[in-house]
Amino acid sequence: MGSFTGSVSPTTSTTIHDRFAKILRQETDIRQPRVLHPVENEGLRLLILENISLEAVNAFKAQGLHVDHYAKAMSEDELITKIGSYHGIGIRSKTKITEKVIKAATKLLVIGCFCIGTNQVDLKAAASAGIPVFNSPFSNSRSVAELVMSELVVLSRQLFERSYELRQGLWNKQSKGCWEIRGKTLGIVGYGHIGSQLSVLAESFGMRVVFYDVINLMPLGTARQVESLDALLSEADFVTLHVPELPETINMISSDQLALMKKGSYLINNARGKVVDIPALIESLQSGHLAGAAIDVFPSEPGSNGAPFDDQVNPWASTLRALHNVILTPHIGGSTEEAQRMIGQEVSQALIRYIGLGSTIGAVNFPEVDLRAITEEAGHVRVCYVHKNQPGVLRQVNEAFEPYNVEKQYSDSKGDVAYLMADIAHVSPTDVTHLQETIRRTNANILTRLLA
Repeated sequence: MGSFTGSVSPTTSTTIHDRFAKILRQETDIRQPRVLHPVENEGLRLLILENISLEAVNAFKAQGLHVDHYAKAMSEDELITKIGSYHGIGIRSKTKITEKVIKAATKLLVIGCFCIGTNQVDLKAAASAGIPVFNSPFSNSRSVAELVMSELVVLSRQLFERSYELRQGLWNKQSKGCWEIRGKTLGIVGYGHIGSQLSVLAESFGMRVVFYDVINLMPLGTARQVESLDALLSEADFVTLHVPELPETINMISSDQLALMKKGSYLINNARGKVVDIPALIESLQSGHLAGAAIDVFPSEPGSNGAPFDDQVNPWASTLRALHNVILTPHIGGSTEEAQRMIGQEVSQALIRYIGLGSTIGAVNFPEVDLRAITEEAGHVRVCYVHKNQPGVLRQVNEAFEPYNVEKQYSDSKGDVAYLMADIAHVSPTDVTHLQETIRRTNANILTRLLA
């Protein structure tokens, strides 16, 4: 991994102070908290892609960080070319951070996913390189839940069909095949933050709610958990999916599962594109077994707005587009002003806290470690040490700490990676570089940073 070089300018110190003053004031330590900055500093650079909220971009800039902001995603080749000069990157769902990209990211400290999912990042490769990944697992839950509610009504009333016909000049007022959602059964697959919020909204519309999840959960309202996915599919009038993309969820809805659904029922997928076998769904819609579907996510998605969604993206795209009573939307589940603002705030603050304080609370691929604020007394240094999870490491590090007073220390591990934070007192300016290099020479070192 690359390191910071050079000295800290007065301007940098001022902006770092502003960045962390609010956070540090909240600490319980009765002494005046001290502002931290990297001992080595070459000017931190962030690459922000996919039109992430300007509030997040401005939050970074307000802390004196250099930000390059792009509206589009970048391909693997583009990232490999550019990533080497950046210390942090912010993405949404279209940009893929692969192992090749991570190997090219010689200075990268942190990755921010400004969305719920993190399957677009090679989490294991990032952790092995000492790079924590942060996301926003809850901020767009309401937006997705409200989209599902709108889709329930639009599908059951055939609104897209009637609207299209009228735009073509055809007046076709009819009630056949159009239903109220009141009294119908909604089946929720995955009862997490989105599924549980949706459950409450659906009951307020007078729907019955059943849900399936791999763990036993406390239902909200009068919702009822069923013992299996098959049981849910056979009971529900509407089935909505809210699960992550995992090996066990890929094509979890295919021909056999669709056959179990009620004739005339509806399927909604705002989760991940590979969860549904789209050719099998098309067959079920064409046969009339399903009355309709709403699809917001796809196995392959265009990289930017304005790009075509055709058979070159997915070989069945034109067939799916031609079906009646099928709602197709371009992955807009979390695309509301409120959700993007909250996501921008949450993820940007997580990145700022890691860069400046070393905190990994909320990281999805990394040990979660944090310490209360370092104090104002001179000679205090915070050590942030990412290392291989192997025996004997703490002994080596504590030997390096032996000449100093260790005020507080905490470490944890996750898989093959461990992370230690320690606040060391009585470190003279001339000792800082020696201390850092001593820790970096330990045989388990992945990344060592000192904040002072």
